[in-house]
Amino acid sequence: MAKRTQNWRWVDWVYVFTIASHLLYIGIALEEMLNHPDQNAGLAFTMVQVVGGLVIATLPIILERFMRYRFPEILYAVYLVFIYCSILLGTGLHFYSQIYYWDKFLHILSAGLLAGLGYTIFSALISSHLRQTISPLLMSIFAATFGSTIGVFWEFYEFTGDRLLGLNMQRFMANGHLLRGQAALVDTMGDLLADVVGSILIAIIGYFCIKHNREWLNKLTFTKK
Repeated sequence: MAKRTQNWRWVDWVYVFTIASHLLYIGIALEEMLNHPDQNAGLAFTMVQVVGGLVIATLPIILERFMRYRFPEILYAVYLVFIYCSILLGTGLHFYSQIYYWDKFLHILSAGLLAGLGYTIFSALISSHLRQTISPLLMSIFAATFGSTIGVFWEFYEFTGDRLLGLNMQRFMANGHLLRGQAALVDTMGDLLADVVGSILIAIIGYFCIKHNREWLNKLTFTKK
């Protein structure tokens, strides 16, 4: 057992903490539903989302079983932090409604994660020799563009959900009433701005890190098992 523990990566402990936190919430929610079944109609739906968080958090581990490579540890850790903050804290503990800029914080975090993934994809598409000589600026532009573009497609997804399912993901309603004028655009524009800020921030950090030390890029590349 001790030998197995020594082989654990630091990101594995982040995963254990994330899973344990979700399971604790599910246990408390189940007890609340059993004790007060008539007062927790919305809790069941929230619990389903938290269960979904468990699946999403475990998905990279499942994928790695069918791959010869491991995902970058730093990206997986940020991925787990995003799930923890968005699903458990944001949805389960209602941080979205209690903390005004929580949604914008998550957009910055997710955009930074996607920009990091942009570096990973770029590195996977070129040879190891070219990776040592290619312009850091070019890689950083790709990373920033990738992160921002995915943010745009996410807004398309929210718009589609609002139109087809009658949701309010783009915050065009407040207390059941349609917002007028630019008020209806504030949430979407704020989300897009947060996506751009998060992507550019990571791109700037990545640019200077790669320019100073090319080996830094190894933190964002797939590794063989």
